[in-house]
This record gives sequence, structure tokens and C-alpha cells, in this order.
Amino acid sequence: MLSNALIDSHCHIVFRNFDQDIEEVAIRWRKAGVVSLLHACVEPSEIPAIRALADKFPELRYSVGVHPLDTKHWGKDTQAILRNAVLEDSRVVAIGELGLDLFRESNLEEQLKVLRPQLDLAVEMDLPVIIHCRDAASPMLLELRHRAANGCCPRGVMHCWGGTPEEMESFLELGFFISFSGTVTFPKAVDTHVCARKVPQDRFLVETDCPFLAPAPQRGKRNEPAYVEAIAARIAELREQPFSLVATSSTENARRLFGLP
Repeated sequence: MLSNALIDSHCHIVFRNFDQDIEEVAIRWRKAGVVSLLHACVEPSEIPAIRALADKFPELRYSVGVHPLDTKHWGKDTQAILRNAVLEDSRVVAIGELGLDLFRESNLEEQLKVLRPQLDLAVEMDLPVIIHCRDAASPMLLELRHRAANGCCPRGVMHCWGGTPEEMESFLELGFFISFSGTVTFPKAVDTHVCARKVPQDRFLVETDCPFLAPAPQRGKRNEPAYVEAIAARIAELREQPFSLVATSSTENARRLFGLP
């Protein structure tokens, strides 16, 4: 494996703002050393288009799930739809992105009703979960600890990490990985910087979450998978480690968690 090979462990290139130049975007991510991508899903209607992208780009794997801000897309047959998507395509390597978001919404009980069957499905299918958790660490930890005590907590990753060091330690204790996005390059993201320094070498991933959260100096522009290189470089600075070590560690961690090629 190339020492500087990278994995963008969370992207959304199915969005319309990639329609016109996706081939050029792919050229740039390959030039930046991105050898694999994990495409996250926010609701089931995306699945056919994401699958088509996986047909087009062999380095792409994907998840299936319902985002906590998309609870309106959850119905009585949604769990079965997600299960069938897993069974139909071995390139589905995770359930998500799922989770809790109390920053934009306050419907905690509704979000939990969508979260819980997805966590159950991950355990049933023996797949990791991609967790979106914004201003919701306490209820998320309560849910996961309850499951861990009953032997039904899936493995997974805390995506686009923006919590405190103390919250990070709690998720690490439950066996979760921590994934850093472009926010780690923002000067005022002090807690995220501390977390990037403290996270164990074998428990962190890098991601773009594109088209959102472009890292400095592209901040404010459309994000894309090639920019994961800037995120890894900033983590290397914060950890006072060679870029090659951060690249190798994050790539091996992503491969271990998601079973990526």
C-alpha cells in the first residue's frame, strides 16, 4: 500500500452540484492519493443513484440509512428496504448515516424511533454504523450504553466529530472510531483540535463530508474528496506526526472498520 494513500470515509457526491464535473472530481481525488471512498446515504430514495456511482467508480463503497433530520422518510417498510439493499449489494458496508441532531430539531423521541431500528439492523447484518450526533451526545450515549449492557451495540464511527474531548472518551470506551472532517482545519474549532491530538492512533478516520465543510483554504467552496488530503495534513500538524503516518493509520483504520478493499 502507498504510504500516502487516503480514504475519504464519508462523502456525498450523489448531490446535484457534482452532476456537471464528476469525472474531473474523480481525477482530482485519485491525484490526491484517495484510493477508496465511502458514500453515505441520508434516505432510501438515494440508494439507486449511489449504487450507479459505485458501478462507475470501483473504489466507491456505500452505506444505507436515514439521517436524523430526514425522519419524514421513515415508514413501516423502511427497515426492510434497507435490509434488502444490504443483501442485494456487497458494496454496502455500513448502516447510516443515522443518529440524533438536536441542533436543528427538538423531536428527540421521533429521532429515536428512527435510530433504534437502524441500530438493530446493523447488529442483525453485522455491519458498522455511521453516527451523526450534533448537540445530542447525552441521549446518544444513553442509548448506546444501554445496548452495550445488553450485548446489542453495533461497532461504528462518530462522523464529522465536533464534540468535546470528554464526549470523545465516552464514545471511544464504547468501541467507536472518531472521524475528523474539514472542521479540524478551522482556527476556532479548539475542542476538535484537542480531540485530534488525543485520539488513539488506531481509532481515527478522515472524511470530507463533501459537498459540505470544505477545509481551509477552500472554506466556503464546494467540498470534494480530494480535499481529504488537507484534513489529514492538519491532523498531522496537530499530532506532530509525519503526514505518511496519519495517512497510513487513518486508511488502515477505515479498512478495518468497514472492510474496504
